Amino acid sequence: MKITFLGTGTSQGIPVIGSKHPVCLSENPKDKRLRVSILIEWDNFAYVIDCGPDFRQQMLKCGCEKIDGIIFTHEHSDHVAGIDDIRPLCYMNGDMNIYAHERVIKSIKSRFDYIFETENKYPGAPTIITNIIENIPFDLSGIEVVPIDVNHYFVQVFGFRFNDFAYLTDVKTVDDDEVEKLRNLKVLVVNALRIQPHISHFNLEEALQFIEKVRPEKTYLTHISHLLGFHDEVQQNLPENVFLAYDGLKITV
Repeated sequence: MKITFLGTGTSQGIPVIGSKHPVCLSENPKDKRLRVSILIEWDNFAYVIDCGPDFRQQMLKCGCEKIDGIIFTHEHSDHVAGIDDIRPLCYMNGDMNIYAHERVIKSIKSRFDYIFETENKYPGAPTIITNIIENIPFDLSGIEVVPIDVNHYFVQVFGFRFNDFAYLTDVKTVDDDEVEKLRNLKVLVVNALRIQPHISHFNLEEALQFIEKVRPEKTYLTHISHLLGFHDEVQQNLPENVFLAYDGLKITV
């Protein structure tokens, strides 16, 4: 299973528009972060988790010409706002499957109603097949995917486990029953927004405490803001099995 980090930044991305913060002015490519998303591939299948406003740029950068579906964690704009840019993929490969909580699908249908028109649909709009996710495992092209139910302040969010790999973003709290689903992981990806506490995201200290609780073999941090600090400096102070992800990073699990 191959994972490509398409984006590792928070909702505003890095650099933030108009910001003079030193991290936003950094010349290090690892300090430049698109909105958070991954491409996950196995056998001849490819899926994207979340489709934010940088989706087009991310697809071009990774050279991806075909995906079998998009899995959504939740409905916030930095995770769904790029859905119109699936059009070329639909033209080339047919209807696009999306997988999400029923609430998230309702939100997408409301915001992008023209995509779901049944009469007089604009011919250039993409065509989507919706698949509702509940908090029970489901099959995805031969792999059992286990949803992980977490809280993003008052918003419910799904993380996902694929075999020995799990992806959690926009996490603030996780019930013990959900933590148990994360035992014996080879790789965990989890958000670490900044140094200071935040109302709806793990800060670095909370992320490290969560990693210690789950005890995966290796962890990559994502959904990072400029307030976490420079990539290279932060990495030097992390435990030996914890790494800052960066845009374009590829790993195999």
